[in-house]
Amino acid sequence: MLDSAKTKNVIEATNKTHLFEKLEDLQKRLALCEKALAEYLETKRIAFPRFYFISSTDLLDILSKGGRPREVIVHLSKLFDNMSDLEFAKNDHMDNPKRAVGMYSKEREYVPFQTECCCYGPVEVWLACLEESMKKSVGGHLFDAVSVYEDRSREQWILEFPAQVALTGSQIWWSNDMELVFRRLEEGFESALKDYNKKQISQLNLLIGMLLGELSPGDRQKIMTVCTIDVHARDIVASLIAQKVANSQAFQWLSQLRHCWNEERHHCYINICDAQFLYSYEYLGNTPRLVITPLTDRCYITLTQSLHLTMSGAPAGPAGSGKTETTKDLGRAMGVMVYIFNCSEQMDYKSIGNIYKGLAQTGAWGCFDEFNRIPVEVLSVVAVQVKTIQDALRSKKKRFLFLDQDIVLKNSVGIFITMNPGYAGRAELPENLKTLFRPCAMVVPDTELICEIMLVAEGFRGAKLLARKFTALYSLCKELLSKQDHYDWGLRAVKSVLVLAGALRRRDKTRPENQVLMRALRDFNMPKIVTEDVSIFLGLLGDLFPGLEVERERDFEFEKSVRDTTLELRLQPEETFILKV
Repeated sequence: MLDSAKTKNVIEATNKTHLFEKLEDLQKRLALCEKALAEYLETKRIAFPRFYFISSTDLLDILSKGGRPREVIVHLSKLFDNMSDLEFAKNDHMDNPKRAVGMYSKEREYVPFQTECCCYGPVEVWLACLEESMKKSVGGHLFDAVSVYEDRSREQWILEFPAQVALTGSQIWWSNDMELVFRRLEEGFESALKDYNKKQISQLNLLIGMLLGELSPGDRQKIMTVCTIDVHARDIVASLIAQKVANSQAFQWLSQLRHCWNEERHHCYINICDAQFLYSYEYLGNTPRLVITPLTDRCYITLTQSLHLTMSGAPAGPAGSGKTETTKDLGRAMGVMVYIFNCSEQMDYKSIGNIYKGLAQTGAWGCFDEFNRIPVEVLSVVAVQVKTIQDALRSKKKRFLFLDQDIVLKNSVGIFITMNPGYAGRAELPENLKTLFRPCAMVVPDTELICEIMLVAEGFRGAKLLARKFTALYSLCKELLSKQDHYDWGLRAVKSVLVLAGALRRRDKTRPENQVLMRALRDFNMPKIVTEDVSIFLGLLGDLFPGLEVERERDFEFEKSVRDTTLELRLQPEETFILKV
């Protein structure tokens, strides 16, 4: 290249040095290198299938640092659901420790391993060992938690174990207690369900009381999650009482996710209707969980039944109705790793085939978001790939032939697709694909119920009434305010306001709850409302919270800086402008 830059005559520069032949040769040799590299990476991916879900660049980085576990750790969160760091044994050599004794989640929750994991040898080997340690550790802690549940108060018990373990443990005990209640009903104790419901309510009130006290962020998140699931358990029992259900074979009870602990095998199983699944012990950290509404329940039944019949599930519906979230949450309830893939026009059958190859070998779930964005001609090939996996699952194979390769098959694998029907640029699914996926319509989320339960989890006691006001306000805004592109009165917007209201509630515990909520609704929405809508919005707020005047929170330091900066930028520091900022 330097030579040709010096030679000013084009013909001389290109002909004299045989440039074309040289470049062609380089191109060929580069292609050869790339092919060999791809084959090499494929062998590593077969050895540790979670490598299928990361880019080749990341994989090369991991392989080159395999002997230094501390440098591989940055990639953990791409391989595992919620493991972001490891704790190494204290007496290990400091710069390059090899013995891991525990793991941290992204929220810095620490879980010790039951058996330490030695990070020696090739990276794919010790990562497989790490995965094993993670599952054994979650399983072991779950066993401990279930066995000591009755020995101490529930509040103390929750704080002693990792969040995932406390949650799953309390779900196991809920199913257990319910079986006992049904047995007592059969023996003729007619008030057994009502007594149990009273016990649930008092347990829930204790937890809400804890939420209002001083807690570390991790414990607060943990108790909020337990609350969210507890409220659902309470509502189910209340509905069983209302429908006068008397035995454990009633569909209202069988259609719930029921976790149970198997003493002989030391395993947790999940039953729903006539399907049974093994808990997968993927470490999920301390993450929030969805509010379970009747719509969620319906979706759970459809998805679990489709897995039970070795089919795949396809929740469909408009944006913001919770398709992806529900799939992800069902996976969390079953301790499965769920990978979310956003589909686009660029996906071809090879890239999707590679993902399926990874899913089949890890036994994880894949949720393909907006699946009908993929071009139709690709989808018909994808259908053949999905069918190959489903057929292998049906004939209970341990290994099968996929894309000309003999690979392992784990039977916990699940493939889900979500779709937004009727958008521009979306294809209809080809017939051979439709038959493999069981559709599930997700239409209108139960916003009021979600509001109520989230308010409970944020520590509000009068949640029912406040939730009704909240949803009334948002549905009226949708109807009465002008249609602006940036307005969103849907579920996503509701959730962000609720989180804000929770923070305000904790900052000022003496203030009445309706004032806290009104302030959150007003101050969160005012900046985005256009001038001609402001009076309507404030009018609606005034109607829902009659006679309430709450001053807004002011930060005078900040207002002063805004004013100064405005002047520096040669703008006019008007009050409305400063308020917007």
